[in-house]
Amino acid sequence: MAQLQPVRGTHDILPEDARRHRFIVDTARAVAGRYGYDEMATPIFEFTEVFRRTLGDTSDIVTKEMYTFADRSGDSLTLRPEGTAGIARALVSDGLAQSLPLKVFYWGPMFRHERPQKGRLRQFHQIGVELLGVAGPLGDVEVVALGAHVLEALGVLEATTLELNTLGDGESRRAYREALVAYLSDRREDLSKDSLDRLARNPLRVLDSKDEGDRRVIAGAPALDDHLTEEAARFFAEVRSGLDGLGIRYVLNPRLVRGLDYYCHTAFEFTTGALGAQGTVLAGGRYDGLVEAMGGPAVPGVGWAAGIERLALLVKDGAPAPRPVAVVPVGAGAEAEALKLTQRLRRAGIAADMGFSGNLTRRMKRADRLDARLAVILGEDELARRHATLRNMETGEQEDVPLEGIEGRLAERL
Repeated sequence: MAQLQPVRGTHDILPEDARRHRFIVDTARAVAGRYGYDEMATPIFEFTEVFRRTLGDTSDIVTKEMYTFADRSGDSLTLRPEGTAGIARALVSDGLAQSLPLKVFYWGPMFRHERPQKGRLRQFHQIGVELLGVAGPLGDVEVVALGAHVLEALGVLEATTLELNTLGDGESRRAYREALVAYLSDRREDLSKDSLDRLARNPLRVLDSKDEGDRRVIAGAPALDDHLTEEAARFFAEVRSGLDGLGIRYVLNPRLVRGLDYYCHTAFEFTTGALGAQGTVLAGGRYDGLVEAMGGPAVPGVGWAAGIERLALLVKDGAPAPRPVAVVPVGAGAEAEALKLTQRLRRAGIAADMGFSGNLTRRMKRADRLDARLAVILGEDELARRHATLRNMETGEQEDVPLEGIEGRLAERL
């Protein structure tokens, strides 16, 4: 029988990786909490229409990457490819529009059928935030600042560059769309098949193309900046002023776009050169028409998401493995007391490990492998006196200590 392997594009999150992931999630949750963002979670699968409405039939995610299946009732369900759509759906279906502004933090697995690469998997994990119900530029400033703060707390902000652009308002986008379509139509023979399809259905998506021929065409395309209304230009100026006031550095990238109609105004990405082709670490923008597209009221929104696997490649030091106290019974007669002591220590908030078998030498070797700071050695002589030998695993120093109140002694040394 062939050896079973993980499905292509998935991987096991082993203990060291899991600690790094937990460090990223816990850090982001704590920082988001300081900004008033409460944690929530949505199901990992939704009715397919949730994503078709929000991501659009022309997006690569919908046309190429979604894991969609029919359940036993014949309903079309999709494993979530991103988190924002579920949050918007929850706002509508759970009546959360009565509690605006709504600030939420989320994290969890997402699923996309992409070609697996470093930092890009078919089951991957994200952290994200959404701010719903704030229409003004201060909302954009806060969300970008929160993203920068999370990256700073993780120790990776200096390894990234914040790229910033405006998508303008509806009038700006309509004028720009006309100019872009005219420009690209004159160069149809130089565009890839995918871009020709996008030109007919969603021309702004052409600007996302990674095809080298497309990139050469795009380099000379008109800029959205030249088609901004006075109101859209003012909105972007206020966003930039807010970021400047907070000392958040950025570079303007006029080619940074979101191709769906409900995206507007601010678009941003924190990128890095340290991950090869997968350079986007955290990305987001404003999506004022999204909730309305879900059948809800006209609720403005802005948010971002970040890939945990990509962040884990940048984070140098995650949460270290706990350094336990090793409880070492000497002889079978001491095991029952050692088991009780181990449980006492755990209930006192001290990480403790006894192991399951072995003589003194083997148990001490295990204590070394666990990187234990202290070992509590229980032999027959010690137990007769209700004492234990406490060994410092780093210095080798030993002392005789009473079992009564040993939790306090260990806590002091730890």
